[in-house]
Amino acid sequence: MDRLIYADNAATTQLYPQVLEKMMPYLTEQYGNPSSLYSFGQNARQAVDEARDMVASYLNCRSDEVFFTSGGSEADNWAIRMTAETMAKKGKKHIVSTVFEHHAVLHTLNALKKQGYEITLLPVYENGLVRVEDVKNAIRPDTALVTIMFANNEIGTIQPIPEIGAVCREKGVLFHTDAVQAVGHVPVDFSGMNIDMLSLSAHKFHGPKGIGALLIRRGIRFASLIEGGAQEKGRRAGTENTASIVGLAHALKITCDNIENTAPSLISKRERLISGLLSSVERCRLNGDPIKRLPGNVNISFEGVEGESLLLLLDFQGVCASSGSACTSGSLDPSHVLLSIGLPHAIAHGSLRLTISNETTDEEVDILLEVIPPIIKRLREISPVWEKIIKGEKYE
Repeated sequence: MDRLIYADNAATTQLYPQVLEKMMPYLTEQYGNPSSLYSFGQNARQAVDEARDMVASYLNCRSDEVFFTSGGSEADNWAIRMTAETMAKKGKKHIVSTVFEHHAVLHTLNALKKQGYEITLLPVYENGLVRVEDVKNAIRPDTALVTIMFANNEIGTIQPIPEIGAVCREKGVLFHTDAVQAVGHVPVDFSGMNIDMLSLSAHKFHGPKGIGALLIRRGIRFASLIEGGAQEKGRRAGTENTASIVGLAHALKITCDNIENTAPSLISKRERLISGLLSSVERCRLNGDPIKRLPGNVNISFEGVEGESLLLLLDFQGVCASSGSACTSGSLDPSHVLLSIGLPHAIAHGSLRLTISNETTDEEVDILLEVIPPIIKRLREISPVWEKIIKGEKYE
């Protein structure tokens, strides 16, 4: 199959050629260490500083609030672990989050729970949205942190971040958001949305892999996650990855500059995919809120279908898709996100996540609508579960 239709942009995105062009000098000629005092190293230092300024300008924060990391998972770990450690000294060992966070958050919270912290995981209801009132009611005098993702990586739902942040400010509790799926795809305003800490990752918006950032509001003090050097104002040791930092900043610039112009077209393609699949395949459902979702996210569950088989048959047709998070794609367990919105195991197993981008063409949308229904039909024809469904028998 020579054709390739890439519909898994929530997993990773293609590096923009112009971003690679900006990175190349720092992978070849300008390879100096930014911490060196001689001018060759200071050229790299200038590039890092300019990239930091660029990130700050596009996310509406101060340059000294931007700390570069190896990616979103490190940023999440840093924000949660170090806040927990700092606030525990003040007698605050309670953290509020949700049941459908990325595993970089959930696994970190589970580790803290084993260390004696108390974790409250809020429900997200059938539409995949957190209720601000639930956040407000969950905050206690000993709450150290509220950490709630900006947009979900599987079903694409966008949370009421400014309102949650306002509640946290009112209660005097720090608020962290995992914005890995949001940055570069929807407008993000660090200062204007009442956020104290924000995680992002470049490869989700056409930047390089292995680079991200944690934004930390000025005045928040907590320990470093990585010791060993004075980089990142002494809070994150390790020689700066100059080329990737430059790549992150320029990818952010390109995507943010184009959000307003490209979002309507992307949403139109998303809606055509959703309506086309829902109208051509019986007994399927859209997962997540139909409006408050990322522009390129389509997540649909098909009854009587097994997700892994669906992905393999799509791969034979040259289609790259997912049944959930790329970080857990090797697992046979149903998505914790889909279970959290009330789907039974059997239906959650038959989910398909298509995440398209500005590079996805109308022709590719047509092909997706052409190839997916016959695959569903074929899988149902050999499925004993589907036979029970059409007979009205219980199948769980």
